[in-house]
Amino acid sequence: MNMTWPDYLLLLLLMTLGTLVTRSFFFMVGGARRMPDWLQRSLSHVPAVALSAIIAPDLLMVQGALVEPWLNIKLISALVATLFFLVTRHMLGTLLIGMLCFTALRVWF
Repeated sequence: MNMTWPDYLLLLLLMTLGTLVTRSFFFMVGGARRMPDWLQRSLSHVPAVALSAIIAPDLLMVQGALVEPWLNIKLISALVATLFFLVTRHMLGTLLIGMLCFTALRVWF
């Protein structure tokens, strides 16, 4: 299905409206009301969830298809880097270990 310029314009307007509503929701309904504590705690997890939603498909899929975990060099490298970080808490070392593992597996396989 090919989209025409009116379709793109409608899509742009709807996305703009959606962004405005979601970003200003608490201003529109709230006044001086404060968000409940459970909601504030929940919203603190949104960045991690969003990052996971971006990264997970790249780690688990190749060209839109799931790859067996023992053949997925991206997933193996991510797990090695995660374990390294959990042990050392060293961010630069984690990046280096992850990239070295990925490179070694890519050359090897």
